[in-house]
Amino acid sequence: MPRQLITLKLACLSGVIFLAGCADMGGLAPFGQLRSEQTVAATASLAGVKPAPWPTNDWWRGLGDESLDTLIREAVKENPDMAAADARMRLAAAQAGSAEAALYPTLDAKASFPGTPFPDDFPKPFAGYTSAKQINLTAGYVFDLWGGQRAAWEAALGQQRATEVDGEAARLTLSTRVAQAYSDLAYAFASHDVAIADLDRAQKLLDLTRQRVDAGIDSLALLRQAESTQASAEQKKAQTAQRIESVRMQLAALLGQGPDRGLTIERPRALNAAELSVPENLPAELLGRRPDIVAARWRVEATRRNIDAAKAQFFPNINLTAVFGVMALKGADLLESRSRFGLVTPAISLPIFDGGRLRSNLAGRDADYDLAVAQYNKTLIGAFNEVAENLSQLRSLQTQLASQQRALSSAQQAWELSTQRYRNGVGGYLEVLVLQQALHQAEDRLAEIQNRRIDASINLVRALGGGYRADTPIALSAASADVQATTKEN
Repeated sequence: MPRQLITLKLACLSGVIFLAGCADMGGLAPFGQLRSEQTVAATASLAGVKPAPWPTNDWWRGLGDESLDTLIREAVKENPDMAAADARMRLAAAQAGSAEAALYPTLDAKASFPGTPFPDDFPKPFAGYTSAKQINLTAGYVFDLWGGQRAAWEAALGQQRATEVDGEAARLTLSTRVAQAYSDLAYAFASHDVAIADLDRAQKLLDLTRQRVDAGIDSLALLRQAESTQASAEQKKAQTAQRIESVRMQLAALLGQGPDRGLTIERPRALNAAELSVPENLPAELLGRRPDIVAARWRVEATRRNIDAAKAQFFPNINLTAVFGVMALKGADLLESRSRFGLVTPAISLPIFDGGRLRSNLAGRDADYDLAVAQYNKTLIGAFNEVAENLSQLRSLQTQLASQQRALSSAQQAWELSTQRYRNGVGGYLEVLVLQQALHQAEDRLAEIQNRRIDASINLVRALGGGYRADTPIALSAASADVQATTKEN
């Protein structure tokens, strides 16, 4: 090759690189700062509780009802939300596969045998022949000189991994919702028991009042009051019975089934509340135990790689296209050596003036990164607060339960004494009525506290990740550290 031609090509290449500098990315950088677990003050809030192991994948077995295991497994299999999560995972995998395909060469085959003849008055050799027939292979390859296509693939892969972890988060959310609905069903049955007991007391009081009225001891007004109290107790019983049916339907919906499925759900056993305890290594390991934190971290990594892909567009790149094939007017001539042809076409693309498109694209990717970082920080802070809040609730409810049990015992004794006094003609009706209402409230309050303890136990399990554990915890990579350093400099 003549030296002048080589010199000319080098000069052109230098000019290309120089002109590429016209697409300037100066002044653009993300601002988001990733928080670490050490920066979230939670030591004092998590102190004073005994250590415990992390929840297992079948954490709900600790509640003490085997039927719940069947319900949760059915929900995971049949609930439409899980089907949607699976579809999102498959979509993300397809998008990652499409991005990966851009890294490899392409090869296309094409055969053309047109049947349109040239008119007879066309000059030879075309006159009387049909259009040229051809068979060719076209190969193409984009040289990823600056790693932009690989960065785009890694960004799609990060989104795929985040979506996969979202599926684990969806399973955790669904299992806790089923467990809480099951606990609500137990509470509905307990409330119904309280209503039945209250109706029984109201009926006995009504019978006693009738006897006293018939004996001329009490007035007819007190009888009407006793009848009203008994009717109110019947109404309460009907309300609690309807609440049972309502919760059963809610459970059926969570199972992905119709309302008839709810009718087959039996009364839950007495569920066990969790002890006031958390894992010893909570601050350090929570980041890898909460699926929402892991998914948020993957999205930070994905948006960081999108920044790299956007930056690569500012630099020149080389595309290579090669076409090989045969072409002839006669089909028989396609096998002749003279019909063969080949063409190799290199092309250089470079940004020079684009009206700010590349800068706007990079600025958008920087904003995506900042949004992902903000969401990660929000999720991280929220996770520690959820653990601390549920521990605080369990601590308070433990104290409330002991107090309410004493209150219920006292209310029971007071009502029995007042009823005995009323039967013996010593006490008054209003005294019995007031103490009956107090006893009903004490029983109802105890059932409520017990239900809230179960809910707080389930929420604590969810706050601890529900048995999830990241296979490969995502550490702050060197590239992410570079982004953080760039942010601080700007």
